[in-house]
Amino acid sequence: MASIDRTAYPRFKRAVSVRELAEAFTPTPDEVSWARGKTQSESHLLALVVRLKCYQRLGYFAKLADVPAVVVDHVRGVLELAESVLAEADVERTEKRHRQFVRDRLGVKFEAARVREVAEQSIRVAVQTKDNPADLINVALEELVRQRCELPGYTTLDAMAATIRAEINGGFFAMVASRPDRVERARLERLLVVDPATRRSKFDRIKTPAQAATLGKFKQRLAHLQALDAIGPTERWLEGVPPGKVAHFAGEARVANVDDMRKTGEAKRLTLLVSLVHQQRVEARDEVVTMFCKRMAALHKKGRERLEELREAHRAESERLIGVFGEVLAGAREATAAPEPGQGGATGDPGTDGEVAERAGRLLLKTLEDAGGVELLSAVHEAVSAYHGNNYLPLLEGFYRSHRSVLFTLINALEMTSTTADRSVLDAVEFIRVNRDRRSEWIPETMVHTVDGQQVTVAVDVDAFATVAWRKVLRTGTGRGCSCAGTWRCACSPTWPPSPRTSSTPSDAWATWSSTSHRRRKRRPRGWIWNRECCSRPARDGQDGHLYCRTL
Repeated sequence: MASIDRTAYPRFKRAVSVRELAEAFTPTPDEVSWARGKTQSESHLLALVVRLKCYQRLGYFAKLADVPAVVVDHVRGVLELAESVLAEADVERTEKRHRQFVRDRLGVKFEAARVREVAEQSIRVAVQTKDNPADLINVALEELVRQRCELPGYTTLDAMAATIRAEINGGFFAMVASRPDRVERARLERLLVVDPATRRSKFDRIKTPAQAATLGKFKQRLAHLQALDAIGPTERWLEGVPPGKVAHFAGEARVANVDDMRKTGEAKRLTLLVSLVHQQRVEARDEVVTMFCKRMAALHKKGRERLEELREAHRAESERLIGVFGEVLAGAREATAAPEPGQGGATGDPGTDGEVAERAGRLLLKTLEDAGGVELLSAVHEAVSAYHGNNYLPLLEGFYRSHRSVLFTLINALEMTSTTADRSVLDAVEFIRVNRDRRSEWIPETMVHTVDGQQVTVAVDVDAFATVAWRKVLRTGTGRGCSCAGTWRCACSPTWPPSPRTSSTPSDAWATWSSTSHRRRKRRPRGWIWNRECCSRPARDGQDGHLYCRTL
């Protein structure tokens, strides 16, 4: 039996406030006049008015013995009756007559068959998407109130909800249990086998939550996802079952242990197992993508930190180069300045262009020679200028190398689909898939591969996908036709994930996965995408709105 405390079934409060007494249980003069005309004794008058006000408050007739004494005392005071007058009916026939008086005054027709029909129809509609008995009862109450029906007893609604729920769920159990074949059913049943050594079953292991987003845990979670996918096509087995039902069945299985599952009927047991596996597949995808975003954020953090280290290491050289440049400027200024009278020319003429150039050349070469020579200064300048700007992207490849294999596993586990006509991100992902095993430093942006005996051209538009900073790193300096192979794979990974500081990720938050296209990072989100798990999310601020969905 569902707890009445979890439903909206109207009841008297344990403590009725003065305000509630004044607003809900104070009879109007018209009601008092009407009640006096229907009764012949003070006790019947008190009982009729109490029934009227209680029905207006609750929507059904409560027993006089269940009415709080403070309510009866308040009504008695308004009617100006003596304290010795009790709200009671002498016989059952008087009680029935009072109920009919109230129905006639309020315009309510008591038809038990119609009330049950309204409640049953509303529960049958709601049970297709809801499973909690309290929710089903609340739906029935809402529809009964809307149609101005007298509410039946709580036990009547509770029994009706339990019966209909068992009937509908039984149909779902039978439908789902009939879909797996013999091998698939055996695979599901093996989840409940307990290993004597570890005293744990696969049923317990698939419920294990994700841990910290380290590289090792990331690999373990991907292996966990692959193991769940290998159990079977849960989306096909659960076809026709509402997502709300699937979530509830999965929740019921999640809180059960192996012994509880074994005591359950076969059809229900298989349905609970399928629902749990299906829900865990969805959540596992949420978890691996969240871990992926955190790993990408960690790589970028390491890149920025490495850039700061290099800047600090080259700070002294930068200051020395600036000093050398200042000396060069001073020499050039000295060579081009007119000599003072009495110091080489009475007229103050600096001389011919050749003389100026010769004098400037001698001063510049002497300055550069004193600073270490042209070759040394050129090498130092090249090293310092490589990390002079804020572009840390060239440094990411070294940190990305250890993630390469696991990230390829991730993109192979997710089926990505563009919601717009722009396929630049999908083309980039396909490009790195094709070139996964290439070891050359540079690769052309357009390549021809042989797939199943046919020539297939694979191309990618770097300008459409990468930012200006990435294009400077990807493209070779001798032309526009080659891209750096190692850095290219790192560039294709989303470089603007949501903040990894979020303490918790709601279930199905990443069942619809968005990937960032760097070119339109600052644009507004483009909209929504839905999948079969009824999970949707908009592109977040800072993302371009290219959404990708893994439909189970």
